[in-house]
Amino acid sequence: MADKVKVDGGGDTSHLYEGKTVRSSAPSRKKAAGRLKSSTEIPKDAIPEIHVPSFIESFFGGPVVSKQKFLPADRMVSSLQVGAVSSLVILSFLTLAITPVSGTAWFAISNIIGFTSLAGLFHLSLIVIGLVGGAYGIFQRDKRAMLISYVALILVTVRFAGSTVEFRFDFLPEGEIAQKFILILYAVFLVMYIELSSGVIRFSMLDTSIRMNEVYVMGVNKITRRYHTSLAIAPVIAGVVALMTLLINLIIPAIVNIFDGSSDVASERLRESVELTSVYGVALGTAIVFLIIAIMFGVNLPLRIQQMRERNA
Repeated sequence: MADKVKVDGGGDTSHLYEGKTVRSSAPSRKKAAGRLKSSTEIPKDAIPEIHVPSFIESFFGGPVVSKQKFLPADRMVSSLQVGAVSSLVILSFLTLAITPVSGTAWFAISNIIGFTSLAGLFHLSLIVIGLVGGAYGIFQRDKRAMLISYVALILVTVRFAGSTVEFRFDFLPEGEIAQKFILILYAVFLVMYIELSSGVIRFSMLDTSIRMNEVYVMGVNKITRRYHTSLAIAPVIAGVVALMTLLINLIIPAIVNIFDGSSDVASERLRESVELTSVYGVALGTAIVFLIIAIMFGVNLPLRIQQMRERNA
């Protein structure tokens, strides 16, 4: 049966290859490469992505590495810029005054290599980087420059030695209470600088979005008024927290006197103890501060204050 089956055209398939060249191998890669156009552009997938922690981006309300174009600063942003730079100048002076070179990592390294002046130069360079980078970031509204300023001004205060308060300048007061108030002043201006500089970015984003008709916000003046109120409250809270933390060697003896008024010797020993005036006392003061904050949130104090304001309104 199979011999009787005939296929039209037979088994000849030579007509399929007429005018064509049949190769037994792949086309030449050299010839193909010669026809390709050279390009110096870097592929997008070859550029590494930089991931900034979310808690750092929360300072500015958005990504840190991206470039943003803002409209010229309005009155609110300009006032925040002036306030941020003023806080930065005072903070830089206080940082220079209260942070000696001794006890830092670069001080130890400079002693090891036998070049002691290198530590002072590096110490001063960090403060200058924080000052110049912060001022540039504030007026140019560059988040990356602000972040560099934050890191430099915080890094310069990190010390690994010393259980007592030690200042760089001799003309500063040597009394315990006066020294701790200067430290509290430093903490307050550090908080204010970070808050005002990040506020410049946040209000620039808000102002640009409103003026470009991207968003519509009702009661902008009310928002700015509440922000000004928070700017007055923030340093007070920071000052109280720092005061409770640094004066723990006076607070605990006072509590002992309340419960045992006849034990003056015990309270005096607590007041002069090295533990309460060193890092252990600071850790204890920090724990007490967080305990108070936890109690406030445990009784839901913010909600009660809001309800009281609504009733008064």
